[in-house]
Amino acid sequence: MKVRRITRAIFTGAGVAIVTPFNEDGSINYDRLDELIEFHCEHKTDSIVICGTTGESATMTEEEHMQCVKFTIDRVNKRVPVIAGTGSNCTRTAIDMSKEASEYGADGLLLVTPYYNKATQNGLIGHFSAVAKEVTAPIIMYSVASRTGCNIEPATAAKLVKEVDNIVGIKEASGNISQVAKIMNLTDGNIDVYSGNDDQIVPVLSLGGKGVISVLSNVAPDEAHDICEKYFNGDVKGSAALQLKALPLIEQLFCEVNPIPVKKAMQLMGVDCGPLRMPLTEISPEHEKNLAQAMKDFGIQLA
Repeated sequence: MKVRRITRAIFTGAGVAIVTPFNEDGSINYDRLDELIEFHCEHKTDSIVICGTTGESATMTEEEHMQCVKFTIDRVNKRVPVIAGTGSNCTRTAIDMSKEASEYGADGLLLVTPYYNKATQNGLIGHFSAVAKEVTAPIIMYSVASRTGCNIEPATAAKLVKEVDNIVGIKEASGNISQVAKIMNLTDGNIDVYSGNDDQIVPVLSLGGKGVISVLSNVAPDEAHDICEKYFNGDVKGSAALQLKALPLIEQLFCEVNPIPVKKAMQLMGVDCGPLRMPLTEISPEHEKNLAQAMKDFGIQLA
């Protein structure tokens, strides 16, 4: 097997899995998205991940999806890396969107495993390899079996990063720290691993991870960044303390299906990102109450 040369990661630290704001008629609210981009560029966010799960990409048309990607790349204007979510359960669609995002200037691509199809591990190798062959942008694979029914096994991840030059990393949202350790072992650490779970940032960093693709960063970007920065600077105790302090808030941010709670959290902060797209529905009153309390306890000022 060819061993991938170690290169600088697309980003290190906390990248925000940014929400997509909608108008009341369901269209994308680009004025509010512009405001969110400026907010993150000013508050330590290390990368912006656009059109991921948190961005409700599954309910976007392909045209909306690519317009949103282009808008974000243009507005960020190289201030921080922009990673475009261009995954699909159709390999041809993933190729087309990935090529378009690359042409717009995306710094990286985030490719979720094909959902519903439930590809075999050989199918995953074929899928990711086919997309990588058509683009030059670095690719982060996204393993989140709880949503897709399809896990990227450690041996599969290792094979892909060793044999395909521009497959450089994985967003690990299995929740299985042993799986993360196995991936690092099989690749000799030559893979950029990002935590896909805000409650596991420090554990993933301790295994050699590069950071987190974060929901928490939507409401607490400085703190999510600081968890990573403290760790990288050798202040493991301070990093862990911040991670533990954030746990009650993180728990409430996932009390219902993401991004239902985080959109409500932003509204509670006075940043209205509009409605959710069906089939997602508004948060229950009880969960909203608990979320608001967790935000206040964390030190977030509510509107």
